[in-house]
Formats: sequence, structure tokens, C-alpha cells
Amino acid sequence: MSHDAAPILIEDLTVAYGAQPVLRGLTLSVPAGSITALLGGNGAGKSTTLAALLGFVRAQSGRIAVCGIDPAADPDAARRRIAYLPENVALYEHLSAVENADYLLALSGERQSRAAIVDAFGATGLQQAAWDQRLGGFSKGMRQKVAIAVALLRQVPVLLLDEPTSGLDPRATADFNALLATVRDRGTAVLMVTHDLLSAADVADAIGFLEAGRIVEAVAASGIERFDIRALHARFATGGAQVAA
Repeated sequence: MSHDAAPILIEDLTVAYGAQPVLRGLTLSVPAGSITALLGGNGAGKSTTLAALLGFVRAQSGRIAVCGIDPAADPDAARRRIAYLPENVALYEHLSAVENADYLLALSGERQSRAAIVDAFGATGLQQAAWDQRLGGFSKGMRQKVAIAVALLRQVPVLLLDEPTSGLDPRATADFNALLATVRDRGTAVLMVTHDLLSAADVADAIGFLEAGRIVEAVAASGIERFDIRALHARFATGGAQVAA
């Protein structure tokens, strides 16, 4: 696949909020069938990167494309090709887990059977006893599992994840990473922004370190060990102190 054919493509992107620059020449490509993790401190530009891909912010310069579509010019077309899992998921308290999934999938035009929904719940580790319970009593981790199931049920070429393992225990995180590997294997381009270095190292094909609105270093997985965790941790710890915006 050529660079231009990548489902997620960002070239020399500059985004500012008023006079404050956030992304400063960001360049990133995520090919189909791969997972890229972006790590960075608060203010590094992780959330703005996702917002730009979703068409919520307009760039001052550079190029951005989702499956060849400029999300600022045609946000609806771009979003139809994206499944997005935000860090703080908005779900309906008065509906059950199954009802939430059914409604959100119907809104996206990709309604699924109850069997498919509960299979996805099982894969995320949501216990069967919770499937038909209202979300009012759910923990953050349980809510996250419902949202993960909905995101993974959508058959789209791009998956965007904002702190996807937030609120999950180590077992649920491992289950989630196994699910992500399945999504990658079906050809989806996955971009996750996270503070969870170990989770990223477990599942990502490439890790980029985002500082002050640009990727200052990128590391690709290789060999049985995939990544040098000590080196990644040292790089992440050092970089976090250097973030300027």
C-alpha cells in the first residue's frame, strides 16, 4: 500500500486554538491492518489529533485525510468511516447495556442482532448478568466495556481510541488488547492515544512519542519481544517533562 492510500494520513499539520499552537507540523500515517499508539503528556496534542481526524477542528496548514477524505471539508463522510471510542463515554443511564448498544449501532446505520451484541460483550469481558441491567449502577470499567463492544461491532476501516484502557483492570486490558489484534487482522487502521505504555507495547505495531504538537520519535515493533520496555519507559518519562503545550 502506498503512503497516500493509508486510511489515516496526516502531513505537516498545524492546528492552533486562537494564538496558541497545539499541533506544529504533525506527520503521521497509519496503514490498513495496523495499530499505532501515540504517547505524550497532557497538552502534547493527542486529543487535538483525534479531533482533527473527526472534523471537529480545522487546520491552519498541512494535509489530513481519512480514507482519502478531508474531515474538515466533509466531516459526515469521514465519520462514516470511523468508529470512535472517547475516554469519557456518553451512554444512557436508563437503558440496559444491550439497549445502549442497539440504539448506538442503529444511529450509526449499522444495527446488529442481539446475538452479535452479547457476543461482543462476552469478548470484552462484560459479565452476562450485566447485559440486561440499566447502566445507572455500572462502574466506569463496565461502561467502558459496553462502549468498546459498540466500537468493535462497527465494520469501518478506521478505529480511533482515546485512552481505551482507562478504568479497566489488568485482565480486562489484556482482553481488550486481544480484541484489538482481531480488529487489526480484519484490515482496520487503528490509532490509539494513551498514557498506558505497557498496553501500547503489548498491542501496537508502532509507537509515536508526541511532544509539543509533533512526533519526535517513532518506534516500530520487531522480534519476539516487540519493544524494549525499559527504553520506552525512559523515553516516555523524559519526554513528558518537555511538553510545551
